[in-house]
Amino acid sequence: MTTTSAEADMGVLIDTPDTFVERRPRPARHTLSLLRHVYVERGTKEDWDQLHELHYKSSNLGIGPRFMRCVLDTGEGKPEVIGVMVFTVPKPLDSGRNQVFPHMRPNRHGRDTRFVNQARMKWLNENILLSSRTVLDTMYRGAGIAYRFKNIGYRMMGYRYIESRSSMSRYNPFSIKAGMRFVAPKAASAYDQGLEFFAKWFDTPGYDYVGIKQELAKMPDSIRNATESALRAFYYKHSAMEKSGEKRLIGTSRVDKLDIGYVIKGVQQLVFGATVYAVWANPDWDTAAGKMRELPARVPLLAFDNQGVGDALRLDLLENVSPCN
Repeated sequence: MTTTSAEADMGVLIDTPDTFVERRPRPARHTLSLLRHVYVERGTKEDWDQLHELHYKSSNLGIGPRFMRCVLDTGEGKPEVIGVMVFTVPKPLDSGRNQVFPHMRPNRHGRDTRFVNQARMKWLNENILLSSRTVLDTMYRGAGIAYRFKNIGYRMMGYRYIESRSSMSRYNPFSIKAGMRFVAPKAASAYDQGLEFFAKWFDTPGYDYVGIKQELAKMPDSIRNATESALRAFYYKHSAMEKSGEKRLIGTSRVDKLDIGYVIKGVQQLVFGATVYAVWANPDWDTAAGKMRELPARVPLLAFDNQGVGDALRLDLLENVSPCN
């Protein structure tokens, strides 16, 4: 029988009075032992405050934030918060949502009445929640926690659908493991105009925030003022957020007062930060009854492994993932 090079490398590699190195075969399926002490439950703003600096986006939250947290609880001492998800109300309009829910698409010829618009928003608020932020302590990444956390946390929020708009999903679509379904990604709508804008006003590449700030600082006052005005105008023109809700009533007055660093980041997000729309259907939603079935207030993380991502949570198996077993 022949021996592979991988098999030949197994065993003791170094054995000296000072150093001992042993390479052991990796099990076919390995689970971090701490996972059996990890739970998902409702969180608070204070939990987000603990971990928000580890998130790649700003710490600003959307409207009506709600929180789920992931905790490590070994039964000794206070549980440690190792992950947080933030949920907010859905946006009134979304092009990705229109692809998945075509009946929600506004009438293109302006025939929607006030009653139709109100009915649309009522359905959105009752059935859809937006997954706005997900962050995991860096000490616990790479152990299979994030997608389990998302799947269980989504269920426990109690909505029929969870939707997401994420820049990171273009590069790390781990939400697929949680059961998210993505639409085909598109470039940012302001991408072409943004490239022309940055080329016109700056020598620095548009994605270089520090470089643009430094270039602005070196400009003569008159040119810097004109450049900053152009940045504000571009941001307002292409930002739907600045023309929705109460902001739609104040025109450019808010943007005119914003810190220029904030405006630069906003423009960069509009030009380079194309997001991907995804939606998740809650398998614990009782379609016949039109409501969510009751789930425990605290669910072990490893309950994810008891059923498929699109199957109802096996409540009868929750005791099998208790640390006591």
